[in-house]
Amino acid sequence: MSNIRGRFAPTPSGLMHVGNAWAALLAWLQIRSNNGQFVLRMEDIDGPRCRPELAGQALADLRWLGLDWDEGPDVGGPHSPYTQSERIPFYEEALDKLLACDKLYPCFCSRAELLAVASAPHGLSSEGPAYAGTCRHLTLEQQRERREAKTPSLRFKVDETRAITYEDGIAGTMRFPPGVGGDFVVRRADGIISYQLAVVIDDAAMNMTDVLRGADLMDSTPRQLLLYEALGLPAPRFAHVPLLMGEDGKRLAKRHGDTSIAGLKEAGVGPERIIGWLAFLAGQTDRFEPIAATELIGYFDQGRIPNEPITISETLMKQLFY
Repeated sequence: MSNIRGRFAPTPSGLMHVGNAWAALLAWLQIRSNNGQFVLRMEDIDGPRCRPELAGQALADLRWLGLDWDEGPDVGGPHSPYTQSERIPFYEEALDKLLACDKLYPCFCSRAELLAVASAPHGLSSEGPAYAGTCRHLTLEQQRERREAKTPSLRFKVDETRAITYEDGIAGTMRFPPGVGGDFVVRRADGIISYQLAVVIDDAAMNMTDVLRGADLMDSTPRQLLLYEALGLPAPRFAHVPLLMGEDGKRLAKRHGDTSIAGLKEAGVGPERIIGWLAFLAGQTDRFEPIAATELIGYFDQGRIPNEPITISETLMKQLFY
């Protein structure tokens, strides 16, 4: 077996839809075509937004589509637990390490104060406006005074002099300017660990060699690379697949119709039809036809995946049903 390892890590805050299935299928094919190990991890770190029943539904939907995994919350494995809400001690340990090497500082800015700069140009589009560094240079006395009135978040100090460059497996060479969007939160004021930190700790702990995910997370990559470096952890190879978009230019969502896997199943759309449709969109087949996920493994070619957003026209969407 190859030592290549990849994963799919859904967030159980809503029903799995074709956009999720798109990323899951391509991540699975990348690993299975290289005879590697595929991991399923549940990213439920944001407790208020996540629901256990949706986590169970996600596992059922993936299995119904014909995808499997070697390690995961339901099958276990050597890197358990595979559910983020059960991995909090690992994140706290990483925070302690970052604090010890002076990579973090407390931020007392309120949500209203941060929203006030929301109209500023965004350094990283999906990550919101760049943080202005308001709390970065507070003295210890100023920090103490502010702690009496407000529990702070913790922010990572981004080197404002270094550009970040990495080679994306689909998008090619990616370069982010110095400062990469400003200092970012690694623990919220309510104590919830940020996605950025949790995903780095988990991918390193689970020995991920490759991370294939949606292009909406590309802007997170430079921040995660900085965390890998600061913690002395090896970074995986990254590849970002384009998003599926509606004809209105917005990401495929409920407003474009019910594209949930559960909804499609209820409408009588079979798993091989969904897989064949996604494979055609990904350039893996030259025409749309129902096909099992396992049949795609032998001729998966990452180089054929488009690197621009894919517009799902009404005609394309109808292919799923007829």
